[in-house]
Amino acid sequence: MEDFQPHIVPVSSLAQDRRVDFYRKTYTHVALAVLLFIIVEYLFLQSPMIVNFALSLTGGWSWLLLLGAFMFITNYAEGLALKSRSKNRHYLALGIYVVAEAFIFVPLLFIAFNMIDGVEIIQKAAVMTIALFAGLSAVVILTKKDFSFLKAALTIGFFIAIGLMVAGTIFGFDLGLWFSVGMIVLAAGSILYTTSGMVHKYDEEQYVAAALGLFASLMLLFWYILRIFMSRD
Repeated sequence: MEDFQPHIVPVSSLAQDRRVDFYRKTYTHVALAVLLFIIVEYLFLQSPMIVNFALSLTGGWSWLLLLGAFMFITNYAEGLALKSRSKNRHYLALGIYVVAEAFIFVPLLFIAFNMIDGVEIIQKAAVMTIALFAGLSAVVILTKKDFSFLKAALTIGFFIAIGLMVAGTIFGFDLGLWFSVGMIVLAAGSILYTTSGMVHKYDEEQYVAAALGLFASLMLLFWYILRIFMSRD
């Protein structure tokens, strides 16, 4: 059987040295996922065909369909990572998600790189993202507080965000700066929730699955921080 057993020993119950080893493996895989994202993103941006195709999907219902497909891939990858003990499947899920994320970012990063001081804008957004991510993760790991209570609020928040995106597409209005601020708040909550789940619900062999969830929240945070920096240019 490849499914996880219903009774697992959460990371929070492990001896300190085993907890530290789990955190090291998890965040190493997050870093490797970011590195893979950068490499795949670079290759995508070097292909005019991929760039033009991605840009063609940014308007109207095409973008919503693309986001829907991305959400499906996200759920599939996370499910694949969580429901199997096979490390090969864990890595496959993480790889699928990183490639999908890189494609989603093509239009945003293409526009950013073609702005005045575009590279500097991306660098500032990346530094702020990493700082926020590290700070929020540290809060959970050091305090061991259980943030599972955020699940309902995050679910409602993301449904509201999807509704606003659909309304914006139908009625043709720009969601603006405050929508990005709201999404940053949701991304921050997602980091707290995901890190808390890593500590209190995962076992020590699920570090790749934990890395996938953390990477997803990290990239959501980066997306909207970058959008705010770009809107200020």
